Amino acid sequence: MQGFDADVVVVGAGPAGLMLAGELRLAGVRTVVLDLLAEPMRQSRALGFSARAIEEFDQRGLLARFGDVQTIPFGHFGGLPIDYRVVEGGSYGARGIPQSRTEEVLAGWATELGAVIYREHEVVGLTADDAGVEVDVATPEGPKRLRARYAAGCDGARSTVRKLTGIDFPGTDPTVELWFADVTGCPLRPRFAGERVPGGMVMVLPLGPEANRVIVYERGMKRQGDGAPSFTEIAAAWQRLTGEDIGGAQPLWTSFTTDSSRQAAEYRRGRVFLLGDAAHIHLPIGAQGMSAGIGDAMNLGWKLGAVLNGHAPEELLDTYHSERHPVAAGILNNTLAQRTLYLGADDMNPMREVMTELLAYEEVQRRLVGMVTGLDIRYDVGQADHPLVGRRLPNVELPDVELAGGQPGKESAFRLLHAGRGILLDLHGDGEVRAAAGPWTDRIDVVTTASRPAGALADVEAALVRPDGHLAWIGAGGSRASGLPEALARWFGRPHKSHRPAAPAAVGARP
Repeated sequence: MQGFDADVVVVGAGPAGLMLAGELRLAGVRTVVLDLLAEPMRQSRALGFSARAIEEFDQRGLLARFGDVQTIPFGHFGGLPIDYRVVEGGSYGARGIPQSRTEEVLAGWATELGAVIYREHEVVGLTADDAGVEVDVATPEGPKRLRARYAAGCDGARSTVRKLTGIDFPGTDPTVELWFADVTGCPLRPRFAGERVPGGMVMVLPLGPEANRVIVYERGMKRQGDGAPSFTEIAAAWQRLTGEDIGGAQPLWTSFTTDSSRQAAEYRRGRVFLLGDAAHIHLPIGAQGMSAGIGDAMNLGWKLGAVLNGHAPEELLDTYHSERHPVAAGILNNTLAQRTLYLGADDMNPMREVMTELLAYEEVQRRLVGMVTGLDIRYDVGQADHPLVGRRLPNVELPDVELAGGQPGKESAFRLLHAGRGILLDLHGDGEVRAAAGPWTDRIDVVTTASRPAGALADVEAALVRPDGHLAWIGAGGSRASGLPEALARWFGRPHKSHRPAAPAAVGARP
């Protein structure tokens, strides 16, 4: 291929695609986003995002753009109540933030950084070779062909990119169907975690002062066709299950979802990647679907940037599949288990009773909360001798960091990640760690503190944090820099041959 229209073509302007576009632009990667729709969707299937997604947005300085983000402290696992604050940073997710708002925030961020979004652009062909990809697009102005080095399919469960690339999407066919409608003009009491009733389950989620989302599952219900159910059908099912008449409400939108659970066999094939619903679908429980797509983008974006900027070898991109595929496999498992507990008939009562007994133990609560929130994700990063390695870095407060202007002050770990660069935290300050990291300071920031932080890093002398907020190396005891050059080479590529010794970095500064 001669010449490129972009470094990366992202197909799909949903949350995963827009998050990926922003991540790529942080790395200076030329990024084009293609979307089939003429304008952003106004309806919202997702009404919030998980505790881990809250952290990831905070790591990029995006959380403030959502305004006052309220979290849900109490949640459930398969309808069995749990206090999600049992783990640090735990919650059932952000409350009442529609997907349309999330997409608006992410689109604003990505375009501010220089991403270009083309709407009414339908991908109709895709070919790839060792040099790059060619994407054939139907547009209002006629057919176009875009050339890029890589393509990312973020185009939903029926992904055209996945089909054109020939990647299998194995899994299970739907066995249950949930209907939902957004309505006004009908007072309803909230049923946040759902309520099992004879014959099924009903849920009411407030959308504002006058609007609610009603969700209904009726065992054995069937309908003709593939489209959304009518509000008449939904109201009739609601009355059968609850005895309540909501037929006089004003419907704003109706839709449905199923428990179909599928996962792409490959997240990467050559120069093509899959993210979000294009890579995994499941029953929506616990804000895990959209949030998993955000996590996919956080994982892949900095790696693609490192390769395209010539810092890291192509093999780094293989870790996208090896790290994220197990995460989604776990989500498919837990949502199928929750489906059985949540929607099963009375014959599931013995299992519910056993699970209720187990939930009396805090260790069980912590395990289930970590599973649903994504806070317990641990990647295999090559160092196995410290329990924090591979896990996400909580938003610890770092004391006595040298701030811009040379004055020491407090800084949060998440603020240090706003630029999307790796961070080396020197928590001892004797120069050994900074010297070892010197050849990589063109792509990571070295931050020194004069005193130890409290919390997760209290007993740590140094820590290497990847741009996605996961800890890639921990220095503790003995030679504080032992293994650091190897970790830096693995995640940030070959060292820069000419460098000067690294001084402590001011917050936001690049050496």
